Amino acid sequence: MSEFINNSEERVKQLLEFSMGMMQGKKGKELIAKYQEAIENVTPHDMIAMEDLQLKKGINPAEIKADIEKIMNVLNPHLEKYEWEEPEEGHPLYYLMQENRELEKLLQKFKDNIKKIEFDAEAVKEEEIQKLRSLTVQLQEFDKHYVRKENILFPYLEKKWENYRPLKVMWSLHDDIRRNLKKLLQLLEDRQNFDMKIRQLLGEILMLMYRMIFKEEHVIFPVAMETLSLREWKQIQQQSLQMGYVYIEPPQKNILSQKAEKESSQRKAAGHPGAAGSEPKEEAYTHPGSLPEMEADFVEGEIPLEGVMLGLGTGHLSLEEIKMMINKLPLDITYVDQNDRVRFFSNPEERFFPRSKAIIGRTVQNCHPPESVHIVEKILKAFKAGEKDKARFWIQMKGKFVLIEYYALRDDNGNYRGTIEVSQDLTELRELEGEQRLLDWE
Repeated sequence: MSEFINNSEERVKQLLEFSMGMMQGKKGKELIAKYQEAIENVTPHDMIAMEDLQLKKGINPAEIKADIEKIMNVLNPHLEKYEWEEPEEGHPLYYLMQENRELEKLLQKFKDNIKKIEFDAEAVKEEEIQKLRSLTVQLQEFDKHYVRKENILFPYLEKKWENYRPLKVMWSLHDDIRRNLKKLLQLLEDRQNFDMKIRQLLGEILMLMYRMIFKEEHVIFPVAMETLSLREWKQIQQQSLQMGYVYIEPPQKNILSQKAEKESSQRKAAGHPGAAGSEPKEEAYTHPGSLPEMEADFVEGEIPLEGVMLGLGTGHLSLEEIKMMINKLPLDITYVDQNDRVRFFSNPEERFFPRSKAIIGRTVQNCHPPESVHIVEKILKAFKAGEKDKARFWIQMKGKFVLIEYYALRDDNGNYRGTIEVSQDLTELRELEGEQRLLDWE
């Protein structure tokens, strides 16, 4: 069987059969013995390809998550042996990994605090509960790490990876962590059935967060490091700075840009300005509608329209005026075109949902966790068929009442041209009563 050690396709096939056997409840020892050679030679690339095949076979993320840990327990020791070029300071992955180191410290405090609590006691000490609550809130802050992955790193990987679907499973695991932390805070508040429910929940939180670190640093990050270009990492770095970090200080130096300039100078000095590996030249602007299904990289820059007044039917505005108006409105606006690709989002003073330039050109289905994609597709299907023109939801979010509306856009001939999502904070508006006809600025 040694002929398939270096045959990735055959190895992935064997790993798929192993994982399917585990999911079907077959004897683990027998499966490990049968597929030992593939297991011992597994790479991060194999893991991603294997899980992608599972999803292509119609196995949903929930089914994969149900058995992923027992499969990973077998593969983890071998994935740890994979050698890759770990990022240096200045690289976006370096800071994601630094955040993981700080998370590990916090998780250790979390574990130490749990050990001190006598859950069987009739009355758990209030100070212990409050300490656990404080640590749980700190763990919730780590969500910024997951949000950066979902909204910046994942879109770039989706463009470059043929086997990108496992990222959906990772997003779903992020949501499991979010739900469990929220549930823990509720239990700490209610104290009902405290001992019965909390032990299992604490164990799940620790397992999910520790295992997420492993999946990042031994599967996703190594392949990302070998996949994305320096130019793409520079874009990711810039957008990460805008979105912010957690537990660590943001980087002060644009090391990636300095590295790119140094390498470019070295190539020119050697007389090879166009040598392989050089950064691609900036291309002229192309209207997104002319890109085949927006498969090209998202477009940077803008059409040079300084001084040009755009006729809008009911008046004329400059591009600058349009941008000022849209961004001043207390609304989150996202436009998805007729091909389900994100083409635009507004930049209001207060944002409800994270957005980054990386999502431009991304399919809207990939902008949502797997558990809610079916709702998105149902709305778009009804809009495209002309059955509906509007969908509305409202949620309680961080103490605010947020209205989320979707509107179908149609041209003068009734043809579907896309959808806009509009989110608005209605907390203060819901409190209005009577009338106010006079100016009240004092």
